[in-house]
Amino acid sequence: MMPFDAAATQKRVDNFWQLPASFGMERNAYHNYLNELVSDRYALIHGLQILRDELQFAAASPTAVKACGADLSLPSVVTTLGYTNCGDRIHQGEATKRYRDVVASRFATLSEIGELKLEAFFPAGGGTDNGATLAHVTVAHELDEHLKHQLYAGNPQSISLVAIDLKTHVGRLREGGKHVIYGKTRESPWREPRAACGAIVGALTDYHPQNLIHRRIRDDLGEKNFRYLSTNHILTDEGVDITMAVAAVIVAIRGIRHTALALSQEMDERGLGHLTASTTVNRPSRDDLVIYLARATVFNGKVRIQSLGTGAEHYGGRLGEYAGEKRLQLRYGHWDNENLPVEEIAYKVRDSGL
Repeated sequence: MMPFDAAATQKRVDNFWQLPASFGMERNAYHNYLNELVSDRYALIHGLQILRDELQFAAASPTAVKACGADLSLPSVVTTLGYTNCGDRIHQGEATKRYRDVVASRFATLSEIGELKLEAFFPAGGGTDNGATLAHVTVAHELDEHLKHQLYAGNPQSISLVAIDLKTHVGRLREGGKHVIYGKTRESPWREPRAACGAIVGALTDYHPQNLIHRRIRDDLGEKNFRYLSTNHILTDEGVDITMAVAAVIVAIRGIRHTALALSQEMDERGLGHLTASTTVNRPSRDDLVIYLARATVFNGKVRIQSLGTGAEHYGGRLGEYAGEKRLQLRYGHWDNENLPVEEIAYKVRDSGL
C-alpha cells in the first residue's frame, strides 16, 4: 500500500481557511446552510469522488448490484455526518427539515434503499451530552476495517470526511407586534408563550442541582458564564434582553471545541474533520432563523477553530434591518464578525496501522 499523500488535502484545508464567513447574525436557514456549511464542506473535498451511498461499496456483491460499486483507484472521500438538535419539539419539524434537505442530503450516508443515515443526537439544550462520545460514535460507524483497507489501498490521496454540526436553539417572540423577547416562543398563535430552549432557560432561572440536565448545561456554559447569565441581563443597543440567546450560543460554541478536540483522538491520518455550530431561532408561525457561530477543521496534526467568543460578559448586539425585518446581530467585544480570529491547537496524528 502506498503511503498517504496528505499534500492535496492540506492544500484544500488551507484554501478553506481563506474563504470568508459571516457569523453572529440571524439569517434565513437556507442562506446559512448553503452559503456557510455546504459551500465550506464542498471546498474541503473538491475534486474527489464522493462516496456516501452504500451501493458504492457493493463491488463484492454476488448480484447485479455490484455494478454500482465505485472505482476506488480514483482519489475518493467517504463522508459521514453527525449532528445535535435539542429534543424540544419546537426545534424539530421545519428547522430540522431544512437541515436534512440542504446539508444532510449531501453529506450523510445513504442506505441501499435510499434513506439518509445520520448520527443524530437530541440532548436537552441541544449542545452535546459528551463531545468525546459524539466524536467516537460518528467516526466508528463511518468505515469498517475491510472498507477502510480498500479505500486506503485504492489511492494515496483518498480520505474520509467526518462532518459534525452542533445546533442549539432559542425562542423569539414579538409581543404587540413590537417588543421582541428572546427565550420564549409559542407553539402556535393559539398557545401561551413558553420557554425555549426550556432546558437552558430552566437551568439559568430555576436551577436544581439534582437535575442532571441542569448540571450538564451548567458544565456546558462553564461556571463563570453560568453565574453571570443567571444573575445579569444582556441587552441589545435597543434594550432587548438577549440573555437566553447568548446562553444558547455559548453552549454550541463550547460544544464545537470539545468535540473537535475529541475528534482529533478518534481519526487516523486520513481523517478530515469539519465541524460547525449554530443556534436556531424559533418563531411562531414563521420560518425559523439561524445564527451561524463557529467552524472548525481537524486534520494533519492541527485543530483550527473560528468562532465567536465564550465569555458571556463580552456579548452585546443590535436589531438591524435585514430582508425587510429586524434581525439580531450579535456583537462580541470589538471583534469583527466577518474576520474572527482562528485558534490553532496541535495534536498527535494517529497512524491507521494499515
